[in-house]
Amino acid sequence: MTAAVTVRPVQPEDYAAWRPLWDGYNAFYGRFGATALPEHINATTWQRLLDPAEPVFCLVAHDAADGKILGLAHYLFHRSTTRIDPICYLSDLYTNEAARGRGVGRALIDAVYSAARAAKASRVYWQTYETNTTARLLYDKMAKHHGSIVYSQEL
Repeated sequence: MTAAVTVRPVQPEDYAAWRPLWDGYNAFYGRFGATALPEHINATTWQRLLDPAEPVFCLVAHDAADGKILGLAHYLFHRSTTRIDPICYLSDLYTNEAARGRGVGRALIDAVYSAARAAKASRVYWQTYETNTTARLLYDKMAKHHGSIVYSQEL
């Protein structure tokens, strides 16, 4: 039987477990080796996740039986020109490969939904690659795909 998954805010002592998940997430999106994020960005991201004055948050999912961290979700709130209430952007979501299929991603998304409701946000949204078919099987059950195409320009 698979142990239950629980979700909680990240703590300073979680760094050793958070970092491999963060690295795995970045590798999935092509940021590894020569294209890896500079270490000062990783360090700043970690510090922001722990700073209550920062508008970015981190939840971690862990195995309720052994406490091992299995996944992460980073999210933030921002204003919108089409709504009065804030909206929530689920910036990063990642599950340890060995833990996939155990409900980790679902638990993290549900926890972000709960945090967004508590913050009086009116919407949660996120992006992924069109080719991320495995994750999209879950995402299609948890949210509506509106067909958006994302453009960006590095400055």
